[in-house]
Amino acid sequence: MSRRAKAPVRPIIPDARFNNEVVSKFIARMMLHGKKATATRIFYGAMDAIEAKGNEDSLEVFLKALENVKPMVEVKSRRVGGSTYQVPVEVRENRREALAMRWIITAARNRSGKAMSTNLSAELLDAFNSTGVAFKKKEDTHRMAEANKAFSHYRW
Repeated sequence: MSRRAKAPVRPIIPDARFNNEVVSKFIARMMLHGKKATATRIFYGAMDAIEAKGNEDSLEVFLKALENVKPMVEVKSRRVGGSTYQVPVEVRENRREALAMRWIITAARNRSGKAMSTNLSAELLDAFNSTGVAFKKKEDTHRMAEANKAFSHYRW
């Protein structure tokens, strides 16, 4: 662990189209090999596809989808004595957001066949409707935490 002072938290510059910091974070997390223009084009293409498919505002769909996928609890491994327990712990807000973004992007990348913007728009609409792979991942995480609730006294 570093002995120096903690690095200051840098301010996040909102994106150009929606003027939203969460969108800017999502684009940065989606970026591969430093190609931010490509990630931005994919994201805005997905938002245009959402606008074309439904009568909802695409930014509202995106934010609601992210909210639907955010996990409340997760399990962490704790070694007590000779055995390892999966202990349920609450998730901090910034980690909840990061996990939700990661799950949505991974689910969109793993969809087969179509362009990434099409896959991303489909995954966002699925998450908005509380279905899809990313939402299932959240449900599985909650189920794991519920199953291991008996070990919650090992939390520290």
